Amino acid sequence: MQQILDAILSGNAESGDYAAMELPESFRGVTVHKDEVDMFEGLASRDKDPRKSLHLDDVPLPELGPGEAYVAVMASAINYNTVWTSIFEPVSTFGFLERYGRLSELTKRHDLPYHVVGSDLAGVVLKTGPGVTQWKPGAEVVAHCLSVELEDPAGHDDTMMDPQQRIWGFETNFGGLAEIALVKSNQLLPKPDHLTWEEAASPGLVNATAYRQLVSKNAGQMKQGDNVLIWGASGGLGGFATQYALNGGANPICVVSNEEKAKIVRSMGAEMVINRSEENWQFWNEEGTKQNPKEWQRLGKRIRELTGGEDIDIVFEHPGRETFGASVYVTRKGGTITTCASTTGFMHEYDNRYLWMNLKRIVSSHFANYREAYEANRLIAQGKIHPTVSRTYGLADVGQAALDVHHNKHQGKVGVLCLAPEEGLGVRDHAKREKHIDAINRFRGV
Repeated sequence: MQQILDAILSGNAESGDYAAMELPESFRGVTVHKDEVDMFEGLASRDKDPRKSLHLDDVPLPELGPGEAYVAVMASAINYNTVWTSIFEPVSTFGFLERYGRLSELTKRHDLPYHVVGSDLAGVVLKTGPGVTQWKPGAEVVAHCLSVELEDPAGHDDTMMDPQQRIWGFETNFGGLAEIALVKSNQLLPKPDHLTWEEAASPGLVNATAYRQLVSKNAGQMKQGDNVLIWGASGGLGGFATQYALNGGANPICVVSNEEKAKIVRSMGAEMVINRSEENWQFWNEEGTKQNPKEWQRLGKRIRELTGGEDIDIVFEHPGRETFGASVYVTRKGGTITTCASTTGFMHEYDNRYLWMNLKRIVSSHFANYREAYEANRLIAQGKIHPTVSRTYGLADVGQAALDVHHNKHQGKVGVLCLAPEEGLGVRDHAKREKHIDAINRFRGV
């Protein structure tokens, strides 16, 4: 691994140099273990500790198949799917790996007693398999997390509809929280050249998810002037949704949990901000068994105070159970609730009268197809959308990083250094970086 790292840090290694390198037989990766899936049995979700289930192991380098690439991972990031994997909720990810392993002789590689996790990366291509023409060893890349077989006609209009669509590093093995990752070559995108490794790695999953959910024709179809309610507007997903709303001429109504987060979204340019710790909404009773429509009405009134009497065109929904009833209620007649993730619970409840009689729509959204991921990354590269890294951990501290996200102690995205020995490396275009430096650092140290 040191030879690989030295070549990357030198900045002058060529494609042939990488192609001639002897790859290691094993590498370090963050894993969960199949024989530990019951370790948190009987505990409430909040009490499940990722530091106990996430391990840093030496794992064998998997076989490289057609259409695939090895990537030396300089940096990665924590997503909520890593939290779910680490606490084995809502199900153990080993079921995903078992099903994928039954698909073909090649996919059997993924069905192992350990799962190398992580759905983001920035790094350098080391080697490509047969049939790869777009990428050469030495290319600096980021990866989106859509793994798709594309053998079924259902996936050729929108690859998210492919019956073999999976999220890499969550529903497949050999993810990005490692020194080497195995990806399909069509997951690769050019690394934005004005960003560091950790900054470039961090947008991936959440940036493309926010793009599809809010902007794409496949979900929100946001237009100029739309009033967009964004829950968790300074978080991993919400931080990008806020940027897309502002960049696209919409009016974000940003819901945050404290004044520190309110300052972040105001610094982006958001003017309509709701601090829920000041509002103290009680959408559910203490037992969590019944909702309070009067609190929905109070939220709607607060929104109209900010918008000059207008209701919400699009709700950017990802908390799920805690907020969904309110989200349906406050959306205007004919408006749209776009939903993904459900971090506070998957079993949503809402009053269907407010949906049905007012012709509102609930639109599900899940990550993004290749084109959407490309467009989202292109906006990062152009400096129109910016990373939201607040802090960075090393591979050995991924358990703590995941715990921070699990308990919502983070802002924006939490980065992870994999092969990169320190922060701040990998910038190629310093002039572009300087132009956007304040926006790039907006979340730092918060």
